[in-house]
Amino acid sequence: MANRGSSRPNGVGQTKICQFKLVLLGDMAVGKSSLVLRFVKGQFDEFQETTIGAAFLAQSVCLDDTTVKFEIWDTAGQERYHSLAPMYYRGAQAAIVVFDITKPETFDRAKAWVKELQRQASPNIVIALAGNKADLAEKRMVEYEQRKCQKQIHRIQLMQPEAEVLIFMEQTSSLGGGAVVTRKML
Repeated sequence: MANRGSSRPNGVGQTKICQFKLVLLGDMAVGKSSLVLRFVKGQFDEFQETTIGAAFLAQSVCLDDTTVKFEIWDTAGQERYHSLAPMYYRGAQAAIVVFDITKPETFDRAKAWVKELQRQASPNIVIALAGNKADLAEKRMVEYEQRKCQKQIHRIQLMQPEAEVLIFMEQTSSLGGGAVVTRKML
């Protein structure tokens, strides 16, 4: 992550610019690409094409005197691409591990992703566990209490996207110290 100060056009003060690498991990069809496209383009497509390998997207967010440039890696969820994942999460400041609340096996796999990140990723990486497809709450198979237990075990952030809402995280204080800028999409 690079911090640079640059003058505003009128010369009145400094704007900090931070680059921030974010990776999304999880099983196929849990909604990783949909979440990213909603964040970057404000679009939601119920029938998203399957990601092959990984997709790269970028998004800048301005908060007060800081511009955060997100470099987002949306990884493929198929098992055959698993060996490529370290290439994408290497050097990431944050990882969002996504699972489908209607499919318990995707939650089990998400727990494995969290363990892998804790073993192999940067020791300062912020890991968030996101239960997706909240619009299918009547079919929910993974309860919040199950995830809460995992949070205590793994010391990770929990996120509950509502239908098509994603909150990247609620901490905005120290970008370099394991916090991520908030971005809420409605």
